[in-house]
Amino acid sequence: MTDSAVNDSSAPEGAAPRTDLPTAWNPAEEEPALYERWVSAGYFTADAGSDKPPFTIVLPPPNVTGTLHMGHALNHTLMDAMARRRRMQGYEVLWLPGTDHAGIATQNVVERELANEGLSRHDLGRERFVERVWEWKAEYGGKILDQMRGLGDGVDWTRERFTLDDGLSRAVQTMFKRLYDEGLIYQAERIINWCPRCLTALSDIEVEHSDDDGELVSLRYGDAEDAIVVATTRAETMLGDTAVAVHPDDERYAHLVGSEVELPLTGRRIPVVADSHVDPEFGSGAVKVTPAHDPNDFEIGRRHDLPMPSILDERGVVTAHGPFEGMDRLEARPAIVAALREQGRIVAEKRPYVHAVGHCSRCDTVVEPRLSLQWWVKVGPLAEAAGDAVRDGRVQVHPPELAKRYFDWVDDMHDWTISRQLWWGHRIPVWYGPDGEVVCVGPDEQPPSGPGWHQDKDVLDTWFSSGLWPFSTMGWPDDTADLAKFYPTSVLSTGYDILFFWVARMMMFGLYAMRDNGPERSVPFEHIYLHGLIRDAHGKKMSKSRGNVLDPLDWMQRYGADATRFTLARGANPGADMALAEEWAAGARNFCTKLFNASRFAITNGATVATPVPERDALTEADRWILGRLSAVVAEADDLIEQFQFAKATNLLYHFTWDELCDWYLELAKVQLSGEHAEGTRAVLGHVLDVVLRLLHPFVPFLTERLWTTLTGGESLVIADWPARARSGLAARDPAAEERIADVQKLVTEIRRFRSDQGLKPGQRVVTRLSGDGFAVLAGHEESVRTLARLTEPGPEFTATASLDVALSAGTATVEVDTSGAIDVEAERKRLRKDLAAAEKELTQTRNKLGNESFLAKAPAEVVDKIRAREETAATEIERLTARLEALGS
Repeated sequence: MTDSAVNDSSAPEGAAPRTDLPTAWNPAEEEPALYERWVSAGYFTADAGSDKPPFTIVLPPPNVTGTLHMGHALNHTLMDAMARRRRMQGYEVLWLPGTDHAGIATQNVVERELANEGLSRHDLGRERFVERVWEWKAEYGGKILDQMRGLGDGVDWTRERFTLDDGLSRAVQTMFKRLYDEGLIYQAERIINWCPRCLTALSDIEVEHSDDDGELVSLRYGDAEDAIVVATTRAETMLGDTAVAVHPDDERYAHLVGSEVELPLTGRRIPVVADSHVDPEFGSGAVKVTPAHDPNDFEIGRRHDLPMPSILDERGVVTAHGPFEGMDRLEARPAIVAALREQGRIVAEKRPYVHAVGHCSRCDTVVEPRLSLQWWVKVGPLAEAAGDAVRDGRVQVHPPELAKRYFDWVDDMHDWTISRQLWWGHRIPVWYGPDGEVVCVGPDEQPPSGPGWHQDKDVLDTWFSSGLWPFSTMGWPDDTADLAKFYPTSVLSTGYDILFFWVARMMMFGLYAMRDNGPERSVPFEHIYLHGLIRDAHGKKMSKSRGNVLDPLDWMQRYGADATRFTLARGANPGADMALAEEWAAGARNFCTKLFNASRFAITNGATVATPVPERDALTEADRWILGRLSAVVAEADDLIEQFQFAKATNLLYHFTWDELCDWYLELAKVQLSGEHAEGTRAVLGHVLDVVLRLLHPFVPFLTERLWTTLTGGESLVIADWPARARSGLAARDPAAEERIADVQKLVTEIRRFRSDQGLKPGQRVVTRLSGDGFAVLAGHEESVRTLARLTEPGPEFTATASLDVALSAGTATVEVDTSGAIDVEAERKRLRKDLAAAEKELTQTRNKLGNESFLAKAPAEVVDKIRAREETAATEIERLTARLEALGS
């Protein structure tokens, strides 16, 4: 790569620019063909034998059942931007794609299909059902991968992986075997989150909590002096109570500790135990203990050796003998409350009682805590290593303040239940023998066979296999060239909401599996970039029920992938949620149109990279100004992208491109193209456009590719050089030129505003005299000022009807115009009077509100401030309009 952002072209020597640009940019026609050209050319295919430095991203594998949503589109845009920039910087880039088998979600989809046929998975049997899921996957799965192509994802399709493919299945079995042999995987009966709809265990992170309306019921156990009151929102669980617990220091219940009370409706007597877990300040200070249906109660039960009867089956149906047997848990709840009320056992009822309730993240069913025999990962040593890797700087979290959330999770992580009662997934590689034998089988071992031997029925949690993703996708446990070249990965990009689901899992497994690589190369990634969540324009979470869901596929169809990507990147502040509105996409499309039109004009008027930029002394001040600004923008954009400040970087490029390049330099260049500096201007314009297209390419890949190859004749921006920071004198800042161009901009802007105040139409030319000591310094720019401000030179009979003084850096510029005959005075008076009436009405309304003491006392401060601002604006407008009317002789 070259040292200068200006001289850096990467176009083949002598290549002639193409001139076949259409009259308008049509994303639907252009984008698909450009993408297929990139893939066919192999630009995205990584070479493990390359001597270039590696840059690796593994795609967070979307569910095989999924489609592209705004969260995906945001993350994919940012990953692609990082990968494209690094490729242009000379890195060997691997962006590895793939999908997750999504155990629960995929099994649910196929089971619904079977239900429509009047069948269940049990009718098919396990082997045939799994075949049916594979058939579904072949026909419908991976739709999101095609949608990724439409977005422009520069992934290496030759390395596409699936969490159930042979290589990843081998990795999963290897990991399970190693953890099992080292005592880090074990089987135990504990309380788990159970979904009565999906009929499987769930990990804590697969449970979503929401504030639901319920009922808090206070119950009296025992009578007279032996009475004790407990409260519950799940009255049906009382059928499984085996104790009442109080705090050891609670004097109110000291006389009851060690005694028994009768459990209503059952005839059983249960003990009163003292346990420090109980909060004596909360409620009555006594709690009912249902060890088989509550995690805290389970621990109390273990400490006091209590029985742990289950009173609900896997579908949440009551199994306790008695009048409620066979009822669904949610039906049994009011029935039990009614029975207790009839016995006079209800002390108090509070409804509605809003409390946090766990729901299955897949089907939204209320989760049931349930005592169950499951497989677990002992996370203590793994989580400690995951925390140390961030604390010692081997892995950096961006933004840094989110590292605290990470530590909160890994420093207090509970053992992870990894078994799922499903048929679709990696089956647990454990076999049981007829005499109680338990054998864990590795991928290169033969499982035991013979009478009485059978494999565990459960499969592994999907997050177990996806936790291996950074290295299993590269061939682990084998020692492959991809692992040697591309591990550890460079950046993990994901939403902060998945920090606990996936990031912590990958950290634990990567550090464990790759520990022989040493501390620096065992981490799964060097940087964790966490972006925020996408919300609607009002900051609310998107949901189908609210009707505020924005569809990236719709945006891509209507506005183009480039506009969709640029919209998302401009809102991507690290760790911060993004309030997104469709107007943003329309604005991004307008930006793409502006860039296309400006580039098309420049190219058709001879902008080129084939001609060297003239020496500094031969450049105009406008040329030196834009080259200096370009150099500063390259450096600033580079720094911002390096710091994952994508919103700031794209906003910088937006304003430089639109405001400085298109609105100012291009207009100044139009004047220069007809003068003695035409050849130099074409060269400067070509080189500036070249660099701008390179800078924008990671975010706006399709349009920039089409424009750049047309401008330069180069093969592709995908493999072009990234603009290096300029060091040459050619691109150095020129303070004097910057000052004079700033004065030109100010003078033209003020004249345009002045023209508008005079009622002149934007394209209407007006006779004007320019003078003053400030303008004398700008004499060399007079033609540009007159062209940009639509001014004609005065003749000998010139008479000024209005004038304006503009303060510039070197003094004052006086602008005198002759509007006689240029405007319809009576029509202008009529317009001004109408505007004045509206301003006076606004002033009256705002002052009436501000004079209302009752309104001021009740209105929020921000509302009052807005009305005061409106009052001030109206007063200023009245003053301006009155002065204008007076000037017209009204």
